[in-house]
Amino acid sequence: MERRTFLATLAGGLLAAPLAAEAQPREKVPRVGYLSPGSSSDPARLRRFEAFRQGLRELGYVEGQNIAIESRWAEGKYDRYSALAADLVRLKVDVIVAVGGRATQDAQQATRTIPIVMSVVIDPVGSGLVASLARPGGNVTGLTIIAPDLAGKQFQLLKEVIPKLSRVALLTNPANPASAPFVREAEAAARALGVRLQTLAARDYQEIDSAFAVMTKERAGALVVLSDAIFTNQRRQIAELAAKRRLPAMYGVREHAEAGGLMVYSANPLDLERRAATFVDKILKGAKPAALPVEQPSKFELIINLKTAKALGLTIPQSLLLRADEVIQ
Repeated sequence: MERRTFLATLAGGLLAAPLAAEAQPREKVPRVGYLSPGSSSDPARLRRFEAFRQGLRELGYVEGQNIAIESRWAEGKYDRYSALAADLVRLKVDVIVAVGGRATQDAQQATRTIPIVMSVVIDPVGSGLVASLARPGGNVTGLTIIAPDLAGKQFQLLKEVIPKLSRVALLTNPANPASAPFVREAEAAARALGVRLQTLAARDYQEIDSAFAVMTKERAGALVVLSDAIFTNQRRQIAELAAKRRLPAMYGVREHAEAGGLMVYSANPLDLERRAATFVDKILKGAKPAALPVEQPSKFELIINLKTAKALGLTIPQSLLLRADEVIQ
């Protein structure tokens, strides 16, 4: 009798063991929202997304195993950000990575509790996204693409190529929260170099066409294009218009030079996207965005499109070519 009881107990235990194991809750896989201003069919935007994913892999995160990524693409339309950000909030992602100032702003409006990691943002303090770079103070932290003297350096480089430059057009998108602080920097840089500045606004491809018509009428000698998602998406249009009107132009992201723009002086956006993964890692391990200092770029790259320079009839000084990080032939 005792033997039968023992066997029955043993059998019951063996049957119960796997059931108990199955009943154990699986470890929660963190979900990261990725909010991009571009299109998922744009190779340049996909390279940035892949740089972020590579950053995660370097930190030990394997997609589909110990992390999940929910990507949302605005397809170049600012008015889509709000709905896309709200969608990520409904999914209850653990952290949102927002590419650009406007995407970050709309993500912050959608949630004040889910941590947000910004990347490629021009002026997070001036835009009101964080209280300060050292102590952001809210649910946003991450990386800024700009240093205080970036506009000054861009104007100086243009002046080296065109010593007699007297009038520069500045193309901005007023829907971008970083526009106003960059315009102030550009105005100061222009005054220091004795150059007249003409600021023109554009929110879409039609307004870009109109802005070029105005700058041509006003006889601008060169153009500076603010780093902006719309302008990056319309980079081929802008490069073609600049070529047609024989306007030397300076840009803030490398994709413009690849599309035929004359010069780019900026931080490397691929590096910023990869670095955004380190903020995600820290937050998933318990760090609070309010106490994570915003990173500024320590290295800027100069890219010169020599083919475009020749088409414009410009001779790039040898000293400038030697300082360039990349020369597109």
